[in-house]
Amino acid sequence: MKHLISFILIFLSLTSSANEAAPKSDMLGLRTTVYMVNDIEAAKKWYTQAFGIKPYFDEPYYVGYNIRGFELGLMPTEKEQQTSGVISYWGVEDIEAKFKKLISLGATPLSPISDVGGGIKLGVVTDPFGNPLGVIYNPLFKNK
Repeated sequence: MKHLISFILIFLSLTSSANEAAPKSDMLGLRTTVYMVNDIEAAKKWYTQAFGIKPYFDEPYYVGYNIRGFELGLMPTEKEQQTSGVISYWGVEDIEAKFKKLISLGATPLSPISDVGGGIKLGVVTDPFGNPLGVIYNPLFKNK
């Protein structure tokens, strides 16, 4: 029991000093990824199938999906889609199955699944509306 109490005290002192050393940000973290789409009804149908859920917010000017506490938004645009400099990676447990499903729904492979080390695998497709959509399996970073 004495050793357990000593261990707990050491652990608490280490975690509190680590927390003190870690910089605090006023940013709350990533919340929403928005894809611009030229056909919001077709995009809504596609993403409902691709992610296996219905939108929680569905209006002509915005469609929102709650994906385990993160939001995917769809916004209509009349412009041809340009590739952006940002790729959002959506966490998955079975990357091969999800990658194949996205392609079967009409996505085009952009970057094949690759192991980038530490068991982390990622791949990118282009959705039917021109947006890059990344999927990632990361055993080192689990949502709580």
